[in-house]
Amino acid sequence: MKDYEFLPEAEEEMNEAALFYEDRSEGLGLDFLEEVEHTIASILGLPKSGPVISENIRRRILRGFPFGVLYAVRDDQIIIVAIAHLKRRPGYWKERL
Repeated sequence: MKDYEFLPEAEEEMNEAALFYEDRSEGLGLDFLEEVEHTIASILGLPKSGPVISENIRRRILRGFPFGVLYAVRDDQIIIVAIAHLKRRPGYWKERL
């Protein structure tokens, strides 16, 4: 599995969270983005390793941040559905697929 794609809403969530963390502490936004990249790399290596949390949507939790990468496995591609805060608005992303 080598290919992945962000839904536009997921990319926006990631960028907003990075800006939030950067405003809190210089460099923390970059740390957040690096952790997202690390988590996506792990997903690409073992796409079915994240537990299924809703119809064909899997989740991997970021280390050090209260966020999860929610994704779908489609043929040879990973679709990043959401970069979701784990304690806010559960299930808001379900309408995206």
